[in-house]
Amino acid sequence: AMLRALRRRWDSYKYRFVPWLALNLRRKRRTLRYVPESSQDKIISDEDVFETLLKIFTALFINDFSRQTHILALLPEIKCKYLELATVELKQSKVNLCSHQSQHVLSPEEVLFNTLGFSITRDRSSLVSAGTGVFVNKGFVPEGRVISMYPGTVYRKHEPIFFQSLGNPFIFRCIDGVLIDGSDKGLSRSVYRSCSRRDQLGPFQMSDVSWLTAAPQNPLAVGQYVNNCSYEKAANVCYQEFDVPRCFPLELKQYLPNIVYSHDIQSHLRCVVLVTLRDIKQGEELFSNYYTVVS
Repeated sequence: AMLRALRRRWDSYKYRFVPWLALNLRRKRRTLRYVPESSQDKIISDEDVFETLLKIFTALFINDFSRQTHILALLPEIKCKYLELATVELKQSKVNLCSHQSQHVLSPEEVLFNTLGFSITRDRSSLVSAGTGVFVNKGFVPEGRVISMYPGTVYRKHEPIFFQSLGNPFIFRCIDGVLIDGSDKGLSRSVYRSCSRRDQLGPFQMSDVSWLTAAPQNPLAVGQYVNNCSYEKAANVCYQEFDVPRCFPLELKQYLPNIVYSHDIQSHLRCVVLVTLRDIKQGEELFSNYYTVVS
């Protein structure tokens, strides 16, 4: 039993072990997340990703409207826009504006279902010894849709991540060498919280910290728990990198589950979304290939 446990730990860590990479790079080209220069690591366009995130984040913002008053007070130029959107939402749900404050606030999962037509949840994986997995627990997800996000601290090539990576199976490597630490425990958790507090601008949160808990405010931020595919379970989602544009609304950044490790680096925030490779029905578990080759 101890040997099996050690083998599982090694299988999850060996891809970050430099001597192992040096010995196996030529022999097993597809072991690494490799994309030829002639390929494009995009299943859908960045515009589609942006529009999806904007749509669900706006719905989450309106659903939690009463808690956003201190933010809107500092942004009078956009307050009217959200009031109009909230009014439309209330009319569609046949709710009187006067009684809005007494209405039941929907859960993030319910907002996701009402907005995008599906909801996802963490549960025990259907794979033996795989631990937690991610399932579509309600609705239907067509091919080519954003279904989840990979949360965590974003590290550039030169930044220290050695101690955070020890025994950590949630390190995601982007094609350009950028790393995202999706662990919600130990040192990784502390680093993320610290960076989030560092970047906060008054009442404006530049990132979401709720993904570190059992009840994330962004219901998409569970992508680190999507398990690797197997011979029996083919991949039905893939990873796609997305740099958040500078025009992203300030008031909606509170739902972004990523933050940069170094504050002084002037670059776009890197996010990774998971995109469906085929239609996914209610009850199906999500599976991806950690080292996908996108042709």
